Amino acid sequence: MLRFVKFCLVGGSGTLLNISLLWLLTELAGLPYLVSAVIGIETSIITNYILHTFITFADRRSTSMNILFRRLLKYNLASLGGLALNMVTLWLLTEKAGLYYLLSHVCGVALSTLWRYFFSSRWAWR
Repeated sequence: MLRFVKFCLVGGSGTLLNISLLWLLTELAGLPYLVSAVIGIETSIITNYILHTFITFADRRSTSMNILFRRLLKYNLASLGGLALNMVTLWLLTEKAGLYYLLSHVCGVALSTLWRYFFSSRWAWR
């Protein structure tokens, strides 16, 4: 349970980064919200990987660059499933249900959290 709490805390910081980039890139840079969302999500995936390595899964940390790179690749692949779930939720809630894109995105993040935790703990940091 403690590991899941750590996972959620790291994920929370990633979510703040993710949503901030989504808003900045959409509102200030003028990018379409779906493009901004992908950039924000991928940025948070990489920063979350680093934080998970040192906080959430510190007991499973390795000093081998080969293992670190493979875990980053596995974590990114596992997170891409969450990204897909998030993007579908974002698009459906925004375009079909008429919700504000930031609220739709938060709903997508909530849905993809369990997906990412399961694949992170069972595959990337096994």
